[in-house]
Amino acid sequence: MSRAAPSRGPQALGACGSFASLANRAAALDAMDRALRQTLPMPLRDEVRFANLRGGRLLFLASSPAWATRLRLLQAQILAAARSLDIRAETIGIKVSPLPQIALEPERTRTLSPAAASHLRAAAAAAVDPEWKELFGKLAGLAGPGE
Repeated sequence: MSRAAPSRGPQALGACGSFASLANRAAALDAMDRALRQTLPMPLRDEVRFANLRGGRLLFLASSPAWATRLRLLQAQILAAARSLDIRAETIGIKVSPLPQIALEPERTRTLSPAAASHLRAAAAAAVDPEWKELFGKLAGLAGPGE
């Protein structure tokens, strides 16, 4: 009897683990991206992104086929840098994909209406999951005292 391969598409929220574990994974991938790209020459560094580590394979995104080729030429250097960072990787994969443009906006102070704060407090009180209860409570706290 053959077993179906695990789905790589969308999954139910419950199958993804806690938000904390997802946030930790995202932070770890971001740290690896910064550390690995620091080892690359400057023009290349801005045109590629580290995307994932799975099964000993470092996956990078490159903004064009030309940048992907330049990255492939540095494969030995990248794997050596990964080993020095205690990242266990044997191969590199590169996909060509336009890199997302990250527009930095000035941080705006947003106020929370008293009605929204009240709804968030009610959601926190009704939440069964302690993580959700804490998150809703923190959001309600953004309204400030007396609201």
